[in-house]
Amino acid sequence: MFKKLAVVSSISLVLATGFALMPAQAELEFRGTISGDVLDTSGEEDTPQVLEFRNTGQNPYNGDFEAMKKGYVIFSTACSGCHGHLAEGKLGPALNDDYWTYPTNLEDKGLFETIFGGAAGMMGPQQGLLTQDEILQVMAWIRALEKDPKKAQEAVDAFEKKNS
Repeated sequence: MFKKLAVVSSISLVLATGFALMPAQAELEFRGTISGDVLDTSGEEDTPQVLEFRNTGQNPYNGDFEAMKKGYVIFSTACSGCHGHLAEGKLGPALNDDYWTYPTNLEDKGLFETIFGGAAGMMGPQQGLLTQDEILQVMAWIRALEKDPKKAQEAVDAFEKKNS
């Protein structure tokens, strides 16, 4: 019995030490959609969701209804002037259909790069105007337009009901 306990303890110590010495997962490199220049994502207080996103490129807010509601509120004030109230497009392209000006925007990493770093035409960088967490919340609402339009509309309805 003592021998088994010693072996288990030794294995646990090796595993714990090995994991402690493993480097943290490296952050992905984010690049401007048009310029290809590396985007500086440092300099703000990061939420756990932002840290996860910068390591995986996957938006942890996708499918999160509370994030969608917040994302729509941000979208309605920061983005709807160009992209339309329901992302139907105005001066800027529609975001509620299956056509993307930049195919990289099909992936969360690409969409973040376009929003954060800007795009061609009038789409200026949102870096410094929106936090990275706010950008991820907006992205969650935009993704819901395609993947769960009912929830996306519920987020809009919650905002409009609150403000009526």
